[in-house]
Amino acid sequence: MSQERKQVLLRIDPQVHDALARWANDEFRSVNAHVEMLLRQALTDAGRMPRRAGPLPRRGRPPVADHRD
Repeated sequence: MSQERKQVLLRIDPQVHDALARWANDEFRSVNAHVEMLLRQALTDAGRMPRRAGPLPRRGRPPVADHRD
């Protein structure tokens, strides 16, 4: 069963966004993926991560198929 992902409008200080964008870029993530990763880490650290939460979706290009004949 696939759950539709929720969309959230987030208003943050432009300087915070810039710092977050630089950090995400350093980790080869989008800002959105980085925010989700940080939120999941905070939930886990606080002992509040739901057991039924799905894994982070794999992002980026799919692996290249091996076409050996």
